[in-house]
Order: sequence, then C-alpha cells, then structure tokens
Amino acid sequence: MPPLATDLFDYPLPDHLIAQSPPIERGRSRLLVVDRGARRIFHRRFDDLPEYLQPGDSLIRNNAAVLPARIRGVRPTGGSVECFLLRPEESADESESWWCLLRPGKRLPVGATFDLPDSATAEVRRKTEEGIALVTFRLARAGDTLTALANRCGEMPLPPYIQRSRDDHRRADDVNRYQTVYANRERQVAVAAPTAGLHFTAALLDEVARREVTTAEVTLHVGLGTFRPVTSANITDHTIHREFYEMPPATQHRLFDPGEGRRLAVGTTSVRAIEHFLSKHDRPTADLHLDEADIFIYPPRDFAGVDGLITNFHQPRSTLMCLVAAFLTPGSTEGIDWLREIYQAAIDEDYRFLSYGDAMLIL
Repeated sequence: MPPLATDLFDYPLPDHLIAQSPPIERGRSRLLVVDRGARRIFHRRFDDLPEYLQPGDSLIRNNAAVLPARIRGVRPTGGSVECFLLRPEESADESESWWCLLRPGKRLPVGATFDLPDSATAEVRRKTEEGIALVTFRLARAGDTLTALANRCGEMPLPPYIQRSRDDHRRADDVNRYQTVYANRERQVAVAAPTAGLHFTAALLDEVARREVTTAEVTLHVGLGTFRPVTSANITDHTIHREFYEMPPATQHRLFDPGEGRRLAVGTTSVRAIEHFLSKHDRPTADLHLDEADIFIYPPRDFAGVDGLITNFHQPRSTLMCLVAAFLTPGSTEGIDWLREIYQAAIDEDYRFLSYGDAMLIL
C-alpha cells in the first residue's frame, strides 16, 4: 500500500480540553456515539451506554491494574532521583531487578546508587542505548517486595500531559481514579491505565449484566509506548511498541463463537490483544495464551474479532488515532477524514480529551 502521511492523523487540540482530572463522579463522562451504518453521531452520557447494548453482546475489557510506578529517591550527593518502574527483569539472578526510567538519567551511570523510602537502596547495573536502566533494589524490610514498596510510597504514573505539583490534593485521588473498578489488583502489571475502562462503575456493570450482556477479560500490560507519538513522516515507517498480554480460554471461545451477539472491545488495548491473537490462531487454545502484541493497526485494515469499540479521545499523531480511524471504516482509508470530522465536532461541543477525558462508542 502507498505510504500514509502522519499529518493525516494530526489535529489542533486546545489545551483547555485536555482533562486534568476525572469527572467528580465516575461514570458521568460524556459519550459520543458513532453509528457507522447511518454515518451519524449522537451526544450522550456514559451511563447511557446500556441503551446501546443488546442481549448476547460481550464487553471485552482489559483488567490490567496500574502499579504506582513512580518512586522518588535521593542520590548520595543529595540530589533527587525519579525512578519509574517499567518491568521486572525475569532473567535476573536477583528477583528485585527491574528495567526503569531514571531522571536525571545522565547523572546516574552504571554503578550509581541512590536511596529510596523505607531504607531501600538501588544500584544501576546496566543501560540500553535508549537510556533505559536495569536497576537492582535492596529492600530493608523482611519479606518486602518492590511492588509493595511502590504501593506504599509510589505515585500513579499519570501521562505527561496531566500536570500535578507535589502538594496537589488530586494526587491522592489519582490512586483510585487512574484505575478501573474491575482491575485485577492482585497483579499490577501496567504502567498506564486502560483509560476507556475508567468510565465504568459497579452499578453500570450491574445494569449491563441485567441486560444479558456478558463481560470477558484480557490482560494487556499497558506500557509507556502507548503515549509515544509518531515522529516519522509516514505512518508506515513507525516502529510500533510491544506489549505483553494474556488471553484466557473463556475469552478465546467468545471471540470465535460470539453467537448472535456483538464483540465490543473496551479500549484500544483490548483491540490490540484481540487482533494480535486472531492473527495467529484460527481456533481457541487449550490454556491461557501468553504473547507479545507487536501489531500496528492503521487504515486500511479489517478487524477479525471486534464489532464495536469504546475508546477515549486520543492525542494527535498517535498510533491510537490510527487504530480508531481504521475501525471507523474497516478495509478503507475513508475513516481518516471522518475521524477528523468527529474530533472537530467533539472540540466544538467542548468534550474533554485524553486519559481523564470523555468517551466515544463506535457501533
């Protein structure tokens, strides 16, 4: 196919529409509904969602829980350190070795040490060309883990466009609101929230169940790559980030045998897991399927396992915009211009954008 210019996925986003906080009540976000068949849009509230669901439908959602991954430390010189946990090093001899982003990175070469809360210490063991550091942590408390330390002392890894000062009262609220109500908190595997799911409440999920709509789970370990803008001139030259995911057998069966119902993905992370899995398998596997999604979805593309999509409004020039444009008109590039029209309508109506912003339902 010919190259797709990245500028096609750009748009002017007013700063005042970038949501800095979630709505006061979870579930009271606005919902822009897109009817692809009629090519119409409707302005609703997110708690109106059940009206658009039918018996037999499935909501396929990413239940990854977010780790409070940003931990602040101090260097021996007294300088401050920001340590952002990315993922554990599975092959390390020491169980508490993690790949991290460090700030200031240039002042923390291999061999540098720094102190963390609760008398924990850290040492930089290795660095990649991209500046990601392998850090070994030594914890002072008997039986302690780095995950436990992060939950006691860490901060939620909000995206860079959400501004917080050290004394901002909203920081404490972020611990609960930058997490879905159905997140599997026993396993905190994400460093960014699957934000389309932030709008759901327990009461809304109960209403969904009363309408004979089922839920199915995937676990995609959302990484910082989700916020990485496309910097190449053409979309086709962009190297997509990779994210680990887990696909349970029950969800696999629902993908292959949806019955009369529709398969509605909650968020682009769910779409990535679904479409990557179906690109490799033509039948369910016997066990939990573990894999790494390296799929880049952009127009023109067909979708094998998603009939509807719930998503937020995304950053300009992002891979997430590419995915949504492809889903608006599967198999063609017409969704690119249509998405720009939809986003302009949302801007004109003062919708809130990005992670803490409003939502869109595409059917």
